[in-house]
Amino acid sequence: MSVSDETILFGKEIDEGENTKASLVLKDVYMALKEAGHNPTVQLVGYLLSGEPTYITSLHDARKTISSIERDELVEELVRYYIKHKGL
Repeated sequence: MSVSDETILFGKEIDEGENTKASLVLKDVYMALKEAGHNPTVQLVGYLLSGEPTYITSLHDARKTISSIERDELVEELVRYYIKHKGL
């Protein structure tokens, strides 16, 4: 198998100021996890890595909400936020 020198483009460009569906989902799910007494960071990482919805509480329909969006979109939002706020 040969390695290509071309870069594969992934996804679409999003306006940096735009509140994406992914950002709203992450916020809602984070708050529900926190209210349920869980560590939101640990639970979200577990979900993002495994795809297992039981990492997410069902409180306030958070499990249903997070399942409404693809995990890669959530990861994109997290990377976009990190880069924006680290000044990269």
